[in-house]
Amino acid sequence: MNAAKNWKDYELLDTSDGMRLERWGTYTLIRPDPQVIWKNQKKHPKWNNADAVYHRSTGGGGSWQIRHLPEEWTVSYHDLTFKIKPMGFKHTGLFPEQAVNWDWFSDLIRKEKEQGKTVRVLNLFAYTGGATVAAAKAGASVVHVDAAKGMVAQAKENAALSGLSDAPIRYIVDDCKKFMEREIRRGNKYDAIIMDPPSYGRGPNGEVWKLEDSVGEFVELGTKVLSDNPLFVLINSYTTGLSPSAMAYILHLNMQKWGGVISADEIGIPVTQTGAVLPCGSSAYWKRT
Repeated sequence: MNAAKNWKDYELLDTSDGMRLERWGTYTLIRPDPQVIWKNQKKHPKWNNADAVYHRSTGGGGSWQIRHLPEEWTVSYHDLTFKIKPMGFKHTGLFPEQAVNWDWFSDLIRKEKEQGKTVRVLNLFAYTGGATVAAAKAGASVVHVDAAKGMVAQAKENAALSGLSDAPIRYIVDDCKKFMEREIRRGNKYDAIIMDPPSYGRGPNGEVWKLEDSVGEFVELGTKVLSDNPLFVLINSYTTGLSPSAMAYILHLNMQKWGGVISADEIGIPVTQTGAVLPCGSSAYWKRT
């Protein structure tokens, strides 16, 4: 498992009984996590006086119980800074486990930049721009695509917080599939693709899709906008039924003409109280040799 071990402003303090106890900067939050299927003794004192707790509703969704918390604040990861804000469905605007992927592709981008090459990255389902900011900071030009206008606005804020207001980032509010289809027709090409689709979604006409039924199509479309000598492709998944090996197989089927190396693994976050690592999803990687 690839664990996000390099955080200073984020810490997963403990997990028990379907909940995470987390430190985001100087504030502690308790949030649900379906992966936490165990019930260990809650020894950490912050279980009793966290700054905010997210309570699930029996009818779906839920709400935050705020005790001592500002409307928003920031956390940093190395030279990146992100806005944190309690939002609907337990979210905070950032997935800290993704830091392992930021580190992976940032290293590849920097090596290209050292050779005088600029990497053009397409970030699909880009949310609040964690990967966008990391790639741009490493020296890439980025096209950031997400269907949610509010998430794209927060991505712009994160870029500004990280000193990237003038970086070559293009923000697109659009359906990712429709955008890729138009890019194919326009003949636009990218050196790298980052894809972080949700487990469930709706198309532009309201049709419901599941990631495990659609990921192959998304990857196939992505290959049609790759340059002749691409650098990397990264697929993230939080879908329980979509294993790292399955995603690696899909990459193998679609990336054979470029050769390269494929790998896949779970990603997670170390838990301070127990020393174990909480699994937080999966990633599959293709990179140029």
